[in-house]
Amino acid sequence: MTGITISDIKAKQDNGSKKYYGSQNLIYIKDRLFKLFSEEMNSPDSIFIKVNDNVIGKIASFISGDIKRACSVGIAGETASGKSTVTFDVIDKINEFAASRNLSDIITRINIDDYYYDRSEMVQAAGSFAEFAKHYDLDIPEALELELMKEHMSRLMKGEDVYLPKYDMSGTAKRYDNYTLVKPSKIIISEGLFALTDKIADAFDFKIYVDVSVHAQKERFYIRAAERGLGDSTEEVYKNASRKAQIYVHPTMKKADIILSGEACRENYKNFINKLISIICEIHDIA
Repeated sequence: MTGITISDIKAKQDNGSKKYYGSQNLIYIKDRLFKLFSEEMNSPDSIFIKVNDNVIGKIASFISGDIKRACSVGIAGETASGKSTVTFDVIDKINEFAASRNLSDIITRINIDDYYYDRSEMVQAAGSFAEFAKHYDLDIPEALELELMKEHMSRLMKGEDVYLPKYDMSGTAKRYDNYTLVKPSKIIISEGLFALTDKIADAFDFKIYVDVSVHAQKERFYIRAAERGLGDSTEEVYKNASRKAQIYVHPTMKKADIILSGEACRENYKNFINKLISIICEIHDIA
């Protein structure tokens, strides 16, 4: 285990908590988070591979209200790593909590995949998505309009409504612009292959990378390829995705505040989020 350790956190607690975390309230929140993260890190089938030292203090600052603006979270990882599954599980648990308390505008998702450039005419000219995929590289940052995505993130963080695009993942390569109206929320979460690349990484308060074994990744990829009709292009597309990931995606892991296991039990993720929500409810006296 690298990154955050029990001894590292304990040393900071004992040697100048006020210097690092300010008020007694913030120290208390940090202590509660420390226990939560420590228990999960030391549990079998932990969701964590790595947690950097600054994470607990930063989360505490948002929970305490010391940081009053919206919180932005970016989740990256190679294709079929599990980043979308993790993202949806987090969103579902937060929305479940919000609905039970009649709260609104808690979390907004921006899907980076929706920012692929429209290439529907190229698909039509090729005759099929499978043929198109043989000659057009979808696994490089330049295949997406990341500048637009960052602009949308910035506007949401400023409290503005934004219309997001919608990319058709069924094999048409069609993008519908100004498709989904989203409103500002307390948490803005975004996931995609290139979430931690240089163009957009600085848009996120928390940078997360989902890691997965090659065996699990390939198995998932082939299932997804069959759903998208890649046919005999599957192996070629997979090899290209893997090569490009080593260039553009895997290196971004070093920017991550948190590295998650893409093979951990989904219930572990849900349980962790529930426990985090419980701490927030305790701090803010939410019944």
